[in-house]
Amino acid sequence: MKLKIKPLWIILFTVFIDILGFGILIPVIPLLLADPQSQYFILPGGVPLSQGYVLLGFLTAIFSLMQFLAAPVLGQLSDRWGRKKIIALSLSGTTVSYFIFAYGIVTRDVPLLFFSRALDGITAGAIAAAQAAIADVTPAEERVKNYGLMSAIFGLGIIAGPLVGGRLSDPALVSWFNAATPFWFAGGLSFLNVVSIILFFPETLKVPAVQTRLRFFRSINNIVRALTLRKFKSVFLTIFLYVGGFAFFVTFFGVFLIEKFSFDQRSIGDTFAYLGIWSIITQSVVVRLAAKKLNEYRVIEIGTIATSLAIILFFIPAPWQILLVSIPLFAIFNGLTGTNATALLSKLASEKIQGRIMGINASIQALAFALPPIISGWVAAGINPSATIIMSAVIVSISGIFFYTRCKSEPDLLC
Repeated sequence: MKLKIKPLWIILFTVFIDILGFGILIPVIPLLLADPQSQYFILPGGVPLSQGYVLLGFLTAIFSLMQFLAAPVLGQLSDRWGRKKIIALSLSGTTVSYFIFAYGIVTRDVPLLFFSRALDGITAGAIAAAQAAIADVTPAEERVKNYGLMSAIFGLGIIAGPLVGGRLSDPALVSWFNAATPFWFAGGLSFLNVVSIILFFPETLKVPAVQTRLRFFRSINNIVRALTLRKFKSVFLTIFLYVGGFAFFVTFFGVFLIEKFSFDQRSIGDTFAYLGIWSIITQSVVVRLAAKKLNEYRVIEIGTIATSLAIILFFIPAPWQILLVSIPLFAIFNGLTGTNATALLSKLASEKIQGRIMGINASIQALAFALPPIISGWVAAGINPSATIIMSAVIVSISGIFFYTRCKSEPDLLC
């Protein structure tokens, strides 16, 4: 029994460290490229702030783009070589990327920041391999419980990451803290995670997959395939638009908080942690309550429009306390929409193609996270950062209108 429990806890630790590291970025990156008043602003004098906005968009996008291309390959390799090797490889890449990012901040070297995020994206296969490892070590009747544990750890990382990033970069707490400190810390934790995998994590894959040719462009093939599956096409397009709108929001929300409320890194970290708390409440309580009253179609229709309206609330002229109301509303409707969209895909798919449909969905979401940050950087540079938040609301509402019209035009196929 111990042999089954020990790998599970190492897997959960791996998930926590991976998400913690991602969250640490959130309060720090806007200060580096989009806040000239910050002591951590690294662009040289004379460079227009608009260029910083463009760089921020590309820096956010490069991780998701590399992950979009590389994650399916790592998934295939985990079926060939085993979970342990791929998890260790992924975490090693993450460890090196954090140290490079920290050094790039210290030396004010923007290309190093880009190289760091690209490397982390290429090796970002730990979560997918961890999910597969849970399936390997857990009896079928206990998988729901253990995936629930994984979701809880995931949520804890979302809360802890911004808090840690905001505080470890604040010299008011400790005099030698600076913008690089959170990344040295995250790199150290990731290194300890690599050591724990190598020393204590047994290989969980007992039967390697049949040795077939690696498909290096599976993500691109998934996108093409999504457009040919008539039964699923409308849902996939809805998800792409919705996640794309959410990506517009996330990329420049930190900058928006700086401009509207003059937030520093601690306040930005606290804001995103507060968002994470409400996301957990939504997944653990609100989703279940909504499922008793509404089916997936109605939740998606209502949730998309309500999410866009919640985004608009951020523009109400009010002190920062307005966030105490607008953030819970945004988190609740965003969580309801995302969860029910995935549930609808699973409901439409037969048991034989569940894995294939979820793989296509993962590729669609990865691409949706990769493209909008690039566009939002140019929008912020050409207009202002607040315009990207407005675009987020518009695109999210378009996703809801599209889904509603498709339901009306194809009720027998979709709704």
